[in-house]
Amino acid sequence: MPPTELHPSVDRSRFRTEPPPELLAAIQEARTVLCISHVGPDGDAIGSLTGLGWLLQALGKAPTLALADPVPEDFHFVPGQERIVGPDGVGPVYDLAICVDASSPDRMGPVYRPQVHSRFPLAVIDHHVTNTFFGQIHWVDPSAAATCQMLATLAQALDVPLAGPLAECLLTGLVTDTLGFRTSNTDTRVLATAIQLMEGGADLNQIVNMTLRRRPFAMVRLWSMVLPTVTLEEGVIWVVIRQSQREAAGVPENASPGLAGFLVEVREADISATFTERVRENGQVEVECSFRAKPGFDVSQVAFAFGGGGHPPAAGCTLPGSPDQVVPQVVAALQALRRSQLAQEEQAYP
Repeated sequence: MPPTELHPSVDRSRFRTEPPPELLAAIQEARTVLCISHVGPDGDAIGSLTGLGWLLQALGKAPTLALADPVPEDFHFVPGQERIVGPDGVGPVYDLAICVDASSPDRMGPVYRPQVHSRFPLAVIDHHVTNTFFGQIHWVDPSAAATCQMLATLAQALDVPLAGPLAECLLTGLVTDTLGFRTSNTDTRVLATAIQLMEGGADLNQIVNMTLRRRPFAMVRLWSMVLPTVTLEEGVIWVVIRQSQREAAGVPENASPGLAGFLVEVREADISATFTERVRENGQVEVECSFRAKPGFDVSQVAFAFGGGGHPPAAGCTLPGSPDQVVPQVVAALQALRRSQLAQEEQAYP
């Protein structure tokens, strides 16, 4: 099915750079807090979830940290990750739920059960421009490079020192979401926050080495299988990753192939995409689509149109169907987006 909206209208008046008073009040009044992040967790999800746990603990709260999927091995060094439970470890009653780094409710997976957990308020802390403002309390700031950057601001608003394990967790998310401070949204605020976290004891060198400078051999084997089929047309470069290839290479189900970021570095490409086939236990076939873009292009529009989300330079979605069904329509949408954005640039700078 083609996307219904290529250029979503975003109400930017709802964005804010500081935590709203209602969020601060809800945290201060709560005792037991259910903390959740998104399925397929990345560094910002793990860092903001564990960081929130340390922040709440410093305030004398009792947090429960939960994820639908296991913590990837690359993030086992993050302090507090061992306390994260799966859906079976989540109880029915809390004073407050806080979801971090997720743009829509489906991203929480089975950890959040609306029929049970809607009895208490849900707060959302997120930096995705495609956030749907679900929940009762919202703090969405797309100007933040990572949700962990927002958590640092929240800690300061609640007079919690940016030190120790909290600093380590938050710097992890900041490093991974900026690819080592190399993304276009790395501004002086990001660097100032990073300095504060380092002054609080976070080890930048260790975090970079553990997250950005390591890749398992199985992933290299997978790359060698799929790269011969890479395609570049109209400034969009893409590759399809079959489940059989992942299994043959020995890549775990929850591991990200990490190819989209590599492919967008190709000189002739403005946009990259990886299409990862998933065959579920019930036989249903899905395709996880991951997009990256060079500065000046906004792939979040295509992700949003297909029911996903993300940021202008990095976004994604999951679609039902086989790669043969999904790839042509998504690539066509990405190419149309590129043509539209090039035309807009030509009109602005004739």
